[in-house]
Amino acid sequence: MTSQVDQSEAVDGSDGEGRSGPVSPPGRHGRPAKPIRRLDRVIIRFAGDSGDGMQLTGDRFTSETASFGNDLSTLPNFPAEIRAPAGTLPGVSSFQLHFADHDILTPGDAPNVLVAMNPAALKANLPDLPRGAEIIVNTDEFTKRALAKVGYAADPLADGSLEAYHLHKVPLTTLTLEALKDSGLARKDAERAKNMFALGLLSWMYHRPTHGTETFLRQKFAGKPDIAEANIAAFRAGWNFGETTEDFAVSYEISPASLPPGTYRNISGNLALSYGLIAAAERSGLPLFLGSYPITPASDILHELSKHKNFGVRTFQAEDEIAGIGAALGAAFGGALGVTTTSGPGVALKSETIGLAVSLELPLLVVDIQRGGPSTGLPTKTEQADLLQAMFGRNGEAPVPIVAPATPAECFTAALEAARIALTYRTPVFLLSDGYLANGSEPWKIPDVGELPDLTVEFTTEPNRPDGTFWPYLRDPATLARPWAVPGTPGLEHRIGGIEKQDGTGNISYDPANHDFMVRTRQAKVDGITVPDLVVDDPGGNARVLVLGWGSTYGPIAAAARRVRADGGAVAQAHLRNLNPFPANLGAVLRSYDKVIVPEMNLGQLALLLRAKYLVDAQSYNQVRGLPFKAAQLADVLWAAIGNLDEEDNR
Repeated sequence: MTSQVDQSEAVDGSDGEGRSGPVSPPGRHGRPAKPIRRLDRVIIRFAGDSGDGMQLTGDRFTSETASFGNDLSTLPNFPAEIRAPAGTLPGVSSFQLHFADHDILTPGDAPNVLVAMNPAALKANLPDLPRGAEIIVNTDEFTKRALAKVGYAADPLADGSLEAYHLHKVPLTTLTLEALKDSGLARKDAERAKNMFALGLLSWMYHRPTHGTETFLRQKFAGKPDIAEANIAAFRAGWNFGETTEDFAVSYEISPASLPPGTYRNISGNLALSYGLIAAAERSGLPLFLGSYPITPASDILHELSKHKNFGVRTFQAEDEIAGIGAALGAAFGGALGVTTTSGPGVALKSETIGLAVSLELPLLVVDIQRGGPSTGLPTKTEQADLLQAMFGRNGEAPVPIVAPATPAECFTAALEAARIALTYRTPVFLLSDGYLANGSEPWKIPDVGELPDLTVEFTTEPNRPDGTFWPYLRDPATLARPWAVPGTPGLEHRIGGIEKQDGTGNISYDPANHDFMVRTRQAKVDGITVPDLVVDDPGGNARVLVLGWGSTYGPIAAAARRVRADGGAVAQAHLRNLNPFPANLGAVLRSYDKVIVPEMNLGQLALLLRAKYLVDAQSYNQVRGLPFKAAQLADVLWAAIGNLDEEDNR
């Protein structure tokens, strides 16, 4: 979905409570209009069995919210099993959406509204709800058997345990079946539309557009028009239920956000990364080749790129991870922009070929969409624990540049940056995203193609020695990159392989001095890569605490810094996009603050590198729960750091 935004300035919104003010629109069907309460933000979570369509429901609500013009951030959360056990806590699938009339940074800490399709969904998500939150439950699923399956001794809808919340008991299944009684569908098929009934109800509550969803359903079920019309009927029934029932006395309105002018669309991290790879190929003039083996949460990139043969994209679904990267490296040797996508377990299998790419000094993009580990770990949960694997996970001295996007939309520019480094310096490059960025989404301002970086590559076509010979390891003195000669170019025949090369000639060499020189040269090439300086956000210029992050921790860290500043605290924030090499000014930045806090979704991997390289007392704050940090959680950490410094000053 795209939308035009005409405002000239973005609003620096807070994380406070929503504004409210009743407004009465004209009524429909001759009924008195219900009052509308205006809010500045809301957080909604849809939850149910993995077969209840919660991801689809959340995605459709998100698309309509994006077309309306709100700023938004999403957090899909689902089991690894294709069809997890129905009605159980491990089988709960959820989708959280935070949308607002101002700039926001995270999917939100705690939902204002929970839609629970069964007892398992209620029990799994209730601990996250603040007092006063609204709960919409499908009462048809609260049977004795379903309650017992998740350990409820009594029905929570009747025992008073939910008195702290605004509870809406809605027989979603019954109402859906009633709406579809003339559809001709079997009961089981009709029941599946209850998620569309819920979507219609929430669309009424928050004044979401409806045309896009109806168009989507007709396209999705184009081959089954009876299914399409049944889902649309359920969707409309949910909308009408909200308007007519006495249980929902108020609807809510969140105005569009004030964003810089341009054309926007909602985009997930994996989709943005896919578009970034295509853009990199177009701007370099090279064909794009993806050699990949399906693995969660990276598979969507393979799926998306396979749709774009019109851009010269070639995708190869290999029989395993090793074959995938082998094909990608072969494509790079042949003059293509070679890419391989995977997650942490796949990186382990690809490590030998990454080392080969280091030795061959060919451009190759290794895209790692990180997930919980070790081993198979948590396939559908997020983590950022592959940093040290990307940095050191190969035999010998095999340095590889590392780029890490901070937001879903930033995955686009990260792909371009990774391609720039790989093509300019003739090296494999790691791009470290993660499950949170890959599956989450936000508004993305579609860039002007003419403003994208020029990545044009000039292949070597002539001998590079005075005697008319070609040396494949004769380097560019500015970048230390070796020439890139496409196989078959007359007079430029050369040998490649994994055994150490002689400097210049590329012949096999076992000479100790040459090996030492080549190892140091490859390291110097990576160390010499030009990356932007680290930018520090320190509004008052008097902060003594710096919070430094990388990757998907950006949103929670930035939201926490906003909270601290709004309450009168001083804190500086910086975020690393280039992790190897580090920005040239990083050491000076770290040493200019009394305390450095490094939040990571691992056990302190970046902090370890910072402490080793810069000899600073970088203090880790870590969690590995498969979920992103909460802003309130990090705000408490920052306040504690500020308080500790004040205590030290008073001693």
